[in-house]
Amino acid sequence: MFEVLSEKLGNVFRLLGNRGKLTEKDIDDALRQVRLALLEADVNFKVVKDFTTRVRERSLGKDVLESLTPAQQIIKIVNEELIATLGDGQSRLISAQQPPSVIMMVGLQGGGKTTTAAKLALHLKHSGQNPWLVAADNRRPAAIEQLVTLGKQLDVPVYSEDPKAASKNICAHALARAKSQAATHIIVDTAGRLHIDDGMMVELEQVKKVLKPDEVLLVVDAMTGQDAVRVAEEFHVRVNVTGLVLTKMDGDARGGAALSIRWVSGVPIKFIGIGEKVDAFEPYHPDRLASRILGMGDVLTFIEKAEQTLDEQKARELERKVKTASFNLEDFLEQLKAIKKMGPIAQLADMLPGMSKIASRLPDGAQEAQLKKVEAIIQSMTLQERRNPNIIGGSRRRRIAQGSGTRTSDINQLLSQFQQMQKLMRMGARGKLPRNVMGMFK
Repeated sequence: MFEVLSEKLGNVFRLLGNRGKLTEKDIDDALRQVRLALLEADVNFKVVKDFTTRVRERSLGKDVLESLTPAQQIIKIVNEELIATLGDGQSRLISAQQPPSVIMMVGLQGGGKTTTAAKLALHLKHSGQNPWLVAADNRRPAAIEQLVTLGKQLDVPVYSEDPKAASKNICAHALARAKSQAATHIIVDTAGRLHIDDGMMVELEQVKKVLKPDEVLLVVDAMTGQDAVRVAEEFHVRVNVTGLVLTKMDGDARGGAALSIRWVSGVPIKFIGIGEKVDAFEPYHPDRLASRILGMGDVLTFIEKAEQTLDEQKARELERKVKTASFNLEDFLEQLKAIKKMGPIAQLADMLPGMSKIASRLPDGAQEAQLKKVEAIIQSMTLQERRNPNIIGGSRRRRIAQGSGTRTSDINQLLSQFQQMQKLMRMGARGKLPRNVMGMFK
């Protein structure tokens, strides 16, 4: 996610850091590169123009040009303006005063609505809610069967009828049944339709009148880039979309849709899909996404994922250690053993400060092999060395390399990366920029 954009922005910031004091020309040259990087990432040109104008105005201020660390000040400005562009604050689901809350899923054919509906149901279930799924897509062959199958896998009730029934009637019956069964939410999977198909859009408007939904969530494929922005605008005009769900974010190395769609459409992003599995689904946090784009990781999401796979006591202890930068190699080894449960390695690396750049350099499938090497290295250390890596000198490094079947350079690399990660973790957990932010772009 954002691999290309992150790398190019990193190059710009590294060049700025090498210059020391900055002139107006330095800033303009840097922003020209930022502008190109955003356009190549398929960001809407109006968004690029507005973003770079805001950054330039703030960067030419006295506090930046006369600062001892002007490059770091500019990165801070870029981070803040990215957050503003991405949506400035988490947008939560709207809940009805009297349950069930009604969530209507809309979007194009093949955009992933059915799977996203199931993912949202699982998310709500993990939050202690009692969601129901409604199979109202009576146009796509096997859509109802697919949702019923997903519901059984997740142990979530699914309301369905004969595909020949009208969608609005299915929704009316489902709403009445869900109320009688004390459902907290009903998630309605509607048929995919083109926004230019007036007949289909009229049908969607009729379904909305019956449901009177609290949320109308538009599911859009992030990999379609600017098309996703146009689709969001058209659906918003017809059915007043209240929130967006971006799917296939893990497959979009450019990230243009995420950076454009909120600003252009004015509709908040509420969730992102980051994989095919039903648990590959996250609430959307603009500040965390901005942090990932700038290569600073997303420690808070990492902690939340850990809480889902570790017992409560271990999760609290992990959070404490991350926030106080007392996370040691022994803790890291324990996390390596649980890492498969937490998700794909590349995604987890993207959340840890300083690690996304390292992971991106490895070929596909090499992350798992690299982790095995790291695990062998740590297991070859004594308990004292794991808890206090600072004591590992030359002779200890040679012993560890011999015991793990690796080279001394591998030990040096691991210890260096871990030391950097420790320094960044405390600030990352608090959502702040580290003091020496330029270190991440070396």
